[in-house]
Amino acid sequence: MRSVSGENLVQLLTPEGTRAAGPYDEWVADIDGARLQGLYEDMVVVRRVDQEATALQRQGELALWPPLLGQEAAQIGSGRALRKDDFVFSSYRENGVAYCRGADYTDMIRVWRGNAPSGWDPYEINMATPQVIIGAQALHATGYAMATKFDGADSVAVAYFGDGATSQGDVNEAMVFAASFQAPVVFFCQNNQWAISEPVTLQAQRDIADRAPGFGIPSVRVDGNDVLGCMAVTREALDRARSGGGPSFIEAVTYRMGPHTTADDPTRYRDPNELEDWKGRDPIDRLAKLLEAEGLLAGDFTDRVNAKADEVAGLLRHGCVTLPEPGELDVFNNVYTTPHPVLERQREHYSRYLASFEAAGGGKR
Repeated sequence: MRSVSGENLVQLLTPEGTRAAGPYDEWVADIDGARLQGLYEDMVVVRRVDQEATALQRQGELALWPPLLGQEAAQIGSGRALRKDDFVFSSYRENGVAYCRGADYTDMIRVWRGNAPSGWDPYEINMATPQVIIGAQALHATGYAMATKFDGADSVAVAYFGDGATSQGDVNEAMVFAASFQAPVVFFCQNNQWAISEPVTLQAQRDIADRAPGFGIPSVRVDGNDVLGCMAVTREALDRARSGGGPSFIEAVTYRMGPHTTADDPTRYRDPNELEDWKGRDPIDRLAKLLEAEGLLAGDFTDRVNAKADEVAGLLRHGCVTLPEPGELDVFNNVYTTPHPVLERQREHYSRYLASFEAAGGGKR
């Protein structure tokens, strides 16, 4: 049965902000009041980062930005379940996961400013730079997981992608290999209901989580706006992978409340009533209700969280507008680890092309 109301979803925190008992409780038994406050802080901060980056794009400081508004619980709940030695392969929207991994704020926007071909050193935070090709990172994660298994390590690879990516061959091929080699990989699908302007109800006639068992991979469907539920199912999947149980598939049912990217206008294809319905399931609001009921949302706490969110947003903005302009030939740097004759020839041709403007008296272009 297809549902987004909790009927066939793992849900530990209802939209009304009450705890829902269930078999997954044991996976978050250690999440006490202080840790709940930490999850709340994470979600508030990444939403503020998202808002600041969106504003930077609207002000012409970024060429593009893919907002995560509404998907904070899926990213923080799963991201905080990972160990440092696990390795993340994401799409371009997992800025909340990157925050959990410790990515530098400026590094999050380098690509979107057109300043660099990628953002960070993957080996510093064990997270590959975002993949723009839809679903390709599922193959990268599976290959990494297979190597991890061959090496005898117990770290896990996690592939993040959206509902649209599950229609791509790359994701399906990755699941074939993952199942065949029992690779320690977790496929984390954020079903945000829209693949740009394509509704999930058109591209998937059954729940997306139903696809994985066909490959021999156990799957679970979780309320993607429930940070505790997302953490619980991710911990279970990670534990299965570490103990030799092979891959798992998680479908986090959430909603993209903003546009696909800042180049998109969802009012052209989306019923506004749908957005209003999902605002009632806001992931931050529901955790706030729980904290308030437990006396953990006092003024000094929220003041501290809001101050941190503003500080991070300020660092992001400062980092963005003070990035040095790249050199004209920098695009050829860091493509290969060693010199490549074809690339060197292209660099020389482009250098001569640029020099031709100066020779003609027109100055640099």
